[in-house]
Amino acid sequence: MTGKQILLDAIAGKETERPAWLPFVGCHGGFLIGKTATEYLQSADLLVEGLKKAKSLYNPDGLPILFDLQIEAEILGCNLHWADEVPPAVVSHPLAQGKTIADLPELDETKGRFPMVVEALETLKKDIGDDTALYGLICGPFTLALHLLGNDIFLDMYDEEDEVIEVIAYCAEICKKTADIYLEHGADVIGVVDPMTSQISPDHFEQFVTPAMNAVFDHIREKNGISSIFVCGDVSRNLDVMTQTSADNISVDEQIDMAHLRTLCEAQDKSFGGNIKLTAVLLLGDEDDAKMEVLNIMKKSGSKGFILAPGCDLPYAVPAKNLQAVSAMVHDVYAREAAKTLQAKDADSFDDVNVLDYCAADGVILDVITLDSTSCAPCQYMMEAVEKAAEKANVKCYINEHKIKVREGIGMMVKLGVKNLPTICINGEPKFASIIPDITTLVKSIEEAAK
Repeated sequence: MTGKQILLDAIAGKETERPAWLPFVGCHGGFLIGKTATEYLQSADLLVEGLKKAKSLYNPDGLPILFDLQIEAEILGCNLHWADEVPPAVVSHPLAQGKTIADLPELDETKGRFPMVVEALETLKKDIGDDTALYGLICGPFTLALHLLGNDIFLDMYDEEDEVIEVIAYCAEICKKTADIYLEHGADVIGVVDPMTSQISPDHFEQFVTPAMNAVFDHIREKNGISSIFVCGDVSRNLDVMTQTSADNISVDEQIDMAHLRTLCEAQDKSFGGNIKLTAVLLLGDEDDAKMEVLNIMKKSGSKGFILAPGCDLPYAVPAKNLQAVSAMVHDVYAREAAKTLQAKDADSFDDVNVLDYCAADGVILDVITLDSTSCAPCQYMMEAVEKAAEKANVKCYINEHKIKVREGIGMMVKLGVKNLPTICINGEPKFASIIPDITTLVKSIEEAAK
């Protein structure tokens, strides 16, 4: 049986002989071939080269064509900021700058970077598509709406409900068009990646997101496609409503308890995937860390309807040997048995990571614990909210971003007692964990901390 069939069987909720293995190779493909993210994400030839390299190194059952949630936004008029090791970030929001939906450009496969995507997909379908399931990852309707509206969407969800619903419904139509592009050119699975839904309540999810999501998933099913909802970030509060959507598969980040997700998905007759730690294990850990992580996830997830995957887009410079260790655990039963003898390392005390004396500061200190605001949409928009609130607050503010892609960031996360990403800490106290407050609420919290 091919790896592709194992993955498709897992998505269908079947028992599989081993876990299906789906490394989400985004800009990491550029790292594998010595190219920057900027170069890699704008070239069909480089995408093909990077993914073929990943295929040879990691022996995956599935691969995404690329992991870039800004492709649709770029076509619709959002400006992007490009970087060497992360996907581009949205830096302008057309609907917050006076434009209306009617003013936005049409989206089709001839626009923006879609010709490059189609070329890469067709080449990969021919070269590796017989034994590797190819994923088309599209920007989910809520995250796309936030790209278009900016952070004002969080306040508008209270004050301008009908406007937000209209924008999200429009974004769902864009999702359908993007899904069609991927399906018509050979994608096996459509992953609707909507990380910003980790930042809203279950009530708001059901009110604003569920109808739009279901419209997209039902459309994919009508086109004989397979769908997955993929939320990077801590979506614990929304797991119930996520599993009640009409998606075929639920894929989650490292902050989710896989045993709990398994129970929820079994109740809804859905498959599920996740959730290897991106930074502490894959980026900053070693092969033994990767092996122990995989054993733990496999034990919690079982062998029915489960796909092993990293919690989100792989960081650019993940050592190949760590992902090869994951692959060995998937494909080699003897490697799994040997890994059971491994011992966990002593916890790092982070004695060299210094926390500020908040009482001695001449203002309010805002520590934002993120994955990386240049590559993680919830982190980006949380940082933007903090910066705007700091400008409006009637108190001096100092803003520090602590990225857990580096050791100092993990140390600050531990020392400040942060459990979820991203989180806003005010004078050393976690205040907003994996939820972006509206500006009024955040300003009030900042000013109260100064009293």
